[in-house]
This record gives sequence, C-alpha cells and structure tokens, in this order.
Amino acid sequence: MHNILELKNLQKQYATQKAVDDVSFSIEQGSIFGLLVPNGAGKTTLLRMITGIFYPDSGDLLFDGKPFDPQNDFVHIGYMPEERGLYKKMKIGEQAMYLAQLKGLSKSEALEKIKFWFKKFEMESWWNKKVEDLSKGMSQKLQFVTTVLHEPKLIILDEPFSGLDPLNANLIKDEIYGLAQRGSTIIFSTHRMEQVEEICDHIILMNLGKKILDGTVTDVKQQFKENKFNVQFKGQPTELVSPIFTIEHQEKQQLIVKINDGYNSNHVLNYLLQQDVLIERFNEILPSLNDIFIHLVEGSKATTRAFQNN
Repeated sequence: MHNILELKNLQKQYATQKAVDDVSFSIEQGSIFGLLVPNGAGKTTLLRMITGIFYPDSGDLLFDGKPFDPQNDFVHIGYMPEERGLYKKMKIGEQAMYLAQLKGLSKSEALEKIKFWFKKFEMESWWNKKVEDLSKGMSQKLQFVTTVLHEPKLIILDEPFSGLDPLNANLIKDEIYGLAQRGSTIIFSTHRMEQVEEICDHIILMNLGKKILDGTVTDVKQQFKENKFNVQFKGQPTELVSPIFTIEHQEKQQLIVKINDGYNSNHVLNYLLQQDVLIERFNEILPSLNDIFIHLVEGSKATTRAFQNN
C-alpha cells in the first residue's frame, strides 16, 4: 500500500499564534487513522488545509503521491465536519443529489448511489423531509451518507458518532470498516478514546499546534507501559515481600504488581511459583489511550508554562 496523504513540515499562523507548527506525517491507503487533538489545539486548521479550504503558510502536502491540488482533488475527498454542514430548509433527497453532483457524479449515478445508501440506512422515507425536521442522530446519518456516497479516496470523519444511539453507532462503525477494506482511507477524529482504540490502526496526537505522538495503537501503548501486571490466583492471599516487584494493590485473590528495574515478568512468575501461589491469570496492564492522552497533553502544558515563566 502507498501513502494517500503526506504532510511535510506544514505550518499555519494567525497573528502571533501558530495553529499548526511544523507538522509532518503520512497516512497509508486503506488505513483508519486517528487524529487526537484537544480543543483549540490546531485540529480544525489542519483539517481545513487537508481539504483545501486553507492554504498552509509553508510546507508541502501530497495527495496520492502528487502535490495537493484543491481544485481537482476535492472530488476524491469526503469531509464530515463536527458541526453540521447541511442546508436546514432543503429537502433531504434534493440535498443528497446536489452534494453528490457537486462531487462529480452524474444525475443518474448520484440517484443510484443515494438509493443504495438510503436503503442500507433505512432512510428511504426521508426523501421529502427537511433537515430541520430531523433529530440529531438522523441528521448525523444523513451527513455520513453525503460524505461517502461518491466513494472518495480520503474520508475525514470528525466526531461521526455524535448523537447516535448504540445501534446506529454500530451501523456507522461497520461501514467505516467496510470503506477501509474497499480501499478508502479514513481520518477519524474524536474525543472518545475508547472508540479510537477499537477502530484505528494508527494515531497522531497534536497539542498546541505540534505533533507530540505518532504511531500504531499497539506501539504507542507499548511505549507508555509501566511494567505493571495483574495477577489472579486461587486460595488465600500470601504475604509476599520481594525485591523483584512492588505490590501496588491487593484484594482477596488479585494483585497489581509493578516490576522493579532489572527484573522482568519471568522473574515474577518464578518467584510466585516458588511461593506456591496458584496462578489463574497473569497479564500485563497496558495504559489506555485516554491515560496516555491526558499524560502527554498535561505534560506539554506544564512544559509551555515553565518556558513562558523563564
């Protein structure tokens, strides 16, 4: 697979504030890419540069291996913003037709694809409704359909599950997987870290306009692990004192241990077996993306405050 999108040293500044500060990363075709950015830390500016709404002050943006050309490449991009981008007074069927043709589909192609998606999402009876008559969840489904129906190479979804009940959220999630399997690339932006862990292959974390983390979900969690293990055992708890680990939490038949420097999990297991502990489960505790996100964002804020105070 080749890279569908490459950002090289992208910068964008407003007055004295750098909204995007020397950001570089690449996104592989067919991947589901998580973009994690706190509020007010450069996400909207970055997405608007990727979609051609804003131009960067400096840096390069490549789309499908070539310099990004907003006038021609926009038809290969589907963008679902966090804020609704639908015309409230317009009938839903007419609006879907208009947006599909705006993305380069003929009237017959647009009608065929709209009918397909409306049937799949049980929206066939909505054709003559107006957007203002829809619930938040219903309008979110419509916005998703109008984002993907022209089969774009790159799909940007900003908080796509907002307002959806669990059933419809699962419906959208299944379609995201399906689109990626068929070759579309997804940029998925949300504040719900558990959704990122479940859905994404690769993540970028930005704060204060800078990239502060870049990697696969698995690699990122491995990078920030704290050498902690969960031990579940049978029988009565045993008095355990060892230089190999520190017990951070103990219940009736469970221990949370942190392995000390110079030792590994095999040392812990051997010690427990020597103490006749009947182990039922022994597994490493990896940090959640939510914990990593908070740790890094708070850390970057503290660094900025210290710099400003000097």
